[in-house]
Amino acid sequence: MDFAELEAVEGLRWTWHAWPASRSDAAALVVPTAVLATPLAFTSDLPLLPYDPLLCSTCRAAINPFSRVDYRTATWYCCFCSGRNSFPRSYSGIGENNLPAELFPTYCSVEYVLNMSGGLGAVGFVFVVDLCAEEDELRVLKNELLRVVSQLPEKSMVGLVSFDSMVFVHDLKSTDCSRVLVLHGERELSSNKIKELLGISKPGNQIPNFLSRISDSEFSLTSTIESLSSSLPNTPRGQRASRSTGPAISTAVVLLEASGNPGRVMVFLSGPSTTGPGSITDLDLSNSIRSHRDIINGNATMSQKAERFYRDLTSRLVDKSIVLDLFACSLDQVGLAELRYPVESSGGLMVLSESFDSDQFKKCLTHMFKINDLGQLDMNFDGTIDVVTSKEVKICGALGPCISRKIKNNNVSDKEIGEGGTHSWKTSTLTPKTCIAFLFEITGRDKNEIDPPTVFFVQFKTKYRYKDGGMRIRVTTAARRWARPRSPEIMSGFDQEASATVIARLAIRRAEEYHSRDVIRWLDKMLIRFTSKFGDYASDDPSTFRLSANFSLYPQFMYYLRRSQFIDVFNSSPDETAFFRLMLNREGVVNSLIMIQPTLFQYSFNGPPIPVLLDINSVLPDVILLFDSYFHVVIHYGSKIAHWKKLGYDKDPSHENFRKLLEAPEADAEALVTGRIPVPKLIKCDQYGSQARFLLARLNPSVTQKTRLNDGSEVIFTDDVSLQAFVEHLQELAVQG
Repeated sequence: MDFAELEAVEGLRWTWHAWPASRSDAAALVVPTAVLATPLAFTSDLPLLPYDPLLCSTCRAAINPFSRVDYRTATWYCCFCSGRNSFPRSYSGIGENNLPAELFPTYCSVEYVLNMSGGLGAVGFVFVVDLCAEEDELRVLKNELLRVVSQLPEKSMVGLVSFDSMVFVHDLKSTDCSRVLVLHGERELSSNKIKELLGISKPGNQIPNFLSRISDSEFSLTSTIESLSSSLPNTPRGQRASRSTGPAISTAVVLLEASGNPGRVMVFLSGPSTTGPGSITDLDLSNSIRSHRDIINGNATMSQKAERFYRDLTSRLVDKSIVLDLFACSLDQVGLAELRYPVESSGGLMVLSESFDSDQFKKCLTHMFKINDLGQLDMNFDGTIDVVTSKEVKICGALGPCISRKIKNNNVSDKEIGEGGTHSWKTSTLTPKTCIAFLFEITGRDKNEIDPPTVFFVQFKTKYRYKDGGMRIRVTTAARRWARPRSPEIMSGFDQEASATVIARLAIRRAEEYHSRDVIRWLDKMLIRFTSKFGDYASDDPSTFRLSANFSLYPQFMYYLRRSQFIDVFNSSPDETAFFRLMLNREGVVNSLIMIQPTLFQYSFNGPPIPVLLDINSVLPDVILLFDSYFHVVIHYGSKIAHWKKLGYDKDPSHENFRKLLEAPEADAEALVTGRIPVPKLIKCDQYGSQARFLLARLNPSVTQKTRLNDGSEVIFTDDVSLQAFVEHLQELAVQG
């Protein structure tokens, strides 16, 4: 079964493609019954229907190819609840030879363009600029903002908030002179109080104060951005700059709340928040910013308060379909760990870079404001996802960029995982790559049923505002079979790649509450139970242990997951960890697997590029390696290749093959960097060079200081066990069961 081809049709990846019919049998699978859904996935033949969907009067499921139709009585029966529904008059000509698109067997996904009065008003953008940046950094940022402003559609609304120890709200409607409202950065003001100070009335058709259409205020906005200057020179020696990040973000959210339309609050940070609510450290430079150890030991009291402040902001963001984007361009931590929840829940973008002058920052900003052929921004807003299931299946929760709407029905389980206790979720924006994991519980079929069903159904209804301002609903309905425990159908339907992705999301959620050692122990226990159940072996004989091809890669994924930066935070700051986990929690299966187990390609004179093992033995002096961990793309030159480069052989016409060898990985690396947002960091390094650590840290340490060395072999100095030792120990424990 080709799961990738099935995903291209449905936009879904299932951990198991056949489910056991009882709760106990499902629990024995170890890996949960889950679906990774990409609600707006690109599909080649998605029908676009210019009318509203027909919904079941009982369970509110949309009509779909699995619905039973009685053409004689013009009625249809819901496949979820068996409810009987009548067709409206607009379906009067329906028949076996005249089916609407939503009943075509080949269309498991259809999209409806809703006939709603009115549409999306102008999208709002509020730029929140940190004035405590170095003058050169601020100059680059201002140039990038001016470029973005020049590309905005004329109907867009814009606002500008800058901050240091104070919050400056710039009035772009004022043409006679520059007018700024100043708010104190140390005070925590309620939303209503900020509205009162800004003179903002209730949401309506009128554009509120301090927001303006770009067509009316482009000159004013451009002039204001150009006039921004750094306040960093005013910072006393031995102190951090005074930044009121929290109040500035809260004020920007109020501006968009008052407009009544969706939009984006785009925050550009160059250092940590030190003033007012949301502060993560104080002004004294002798006091270090919180580390993972401080957070684990409960010594990061400012961090805990900041996290509570930003969590309270999340519901305001999502309720009004406001996206929070964060661009952190600094060598220091800025507070991403505390800001992660509102950014993730609203579907916002988080960019972590060293400078506003970096390609990572510039390319991300350019990608966000791409304009299509119709002059529209490629942005969708106001996403709502409803899930409908057969009565034997209950919904436990969701893991990904969304929040629970706390709407319960008979399909909602009492067991909550992630954002649970609901069958409906909300997010401020959705992209064609947004991927959310939904976890389910099997309640079991009714034993008294004379003819129990052999299949079950799951439906995803995604309602969102399309980039042109209209409302749409995409409906995806999928069916899978019930199967007996240990049946070949269950075994062949195991998707080890999707399963590794779901387990990784569960692990990082667990890592928010427990120490990394406890998370690794939890992963190991689950893996032992899993291999003990699905492995073929003679009891107490590890040499007989075998896993079928459908399961063979799963232990390897778990090995690299437990060594990854998602779980092992030893060499990462809290901000970096928050960024890594946020990206894992929203990407699809392919990109998630690259994060868990990076790819490694070898370039040599012996032939075209080939994939090689993610192992220290793949590091050779006469080859070039291209390493992709999603966040970093590394071109690693072997010692001989690096030496030839220094001698300039690539510039010698008689060494044309060497020049082509050097160009091949650079071209492939550029393709990887170009097609990914946020843009990964491109690193070029030589064997034995300091930058080679980005590669060596993720390789399987099959050769260490403790093993017998061969002449010229590369060594990793570590106490970690190798993949081979890990698998051998796993086999010993699995066969004891």
